[in-house]
Amino acid sequence: MPTQLTHTATDFPTKKFPLKIICDGVQSPANIGALFRVSEAFGVSEIIFCNAEINFTSPRLRKTARNTEKLVPYRVSADISEEINTLRKKSYQVIALELTDESVPLEKIELTTDRKVTLIIGNEQHGVSKKVLKQVSQSTYVPMFGKNSSLNVIQATGIALFTLTKLLK
Repeated sequence: MPTQLTHTATDFPTKKFPLKIICDGVQSPANIGALFRVSEAFGVSEIIFCNAEINFTSPRLRKTARNTEKLVPYRVSADISEEINTLRKKSYQVIALELTDESVPLEKIELTTDRKVTLIIGNEQHGVSKKVLKQVSQSTYVPMFGKNSSLNVIQATGIALFTLTKLLK
């Protein structure tokens, strides 16, 4: 019978990718905690929070993050457009995780030769803002087979990070 491993008994490699996440209005403490957790699991190099006031000491955030908020570098920025422009100048490809009439499925994303990615994720109710969508290189979405047209922002982000890290290897 298999024995379940503890967190300290795994031999997963530690790796950071040239992969940043910009949050456009993500504000739920549970989602932010889960974002830290999934970002740490997939080697995200930085999370940039924009367009939201966040209590990083929230018990709900910290419980969901399970201390990963101490492991993933993050910062808050007052100007999302400036962040996008700065990262673009550093050769980051800016991709929005948003279903639009021009979005491509995650598995069809074509990365630039620099292979540096900024993934923009949006607000829990409204998604990525129209202003930000005008600034991205491309939009992508998680293909689904049910009648529902959306997932929780962090569930979708986890799927996107899994796909992107496979492309960035």
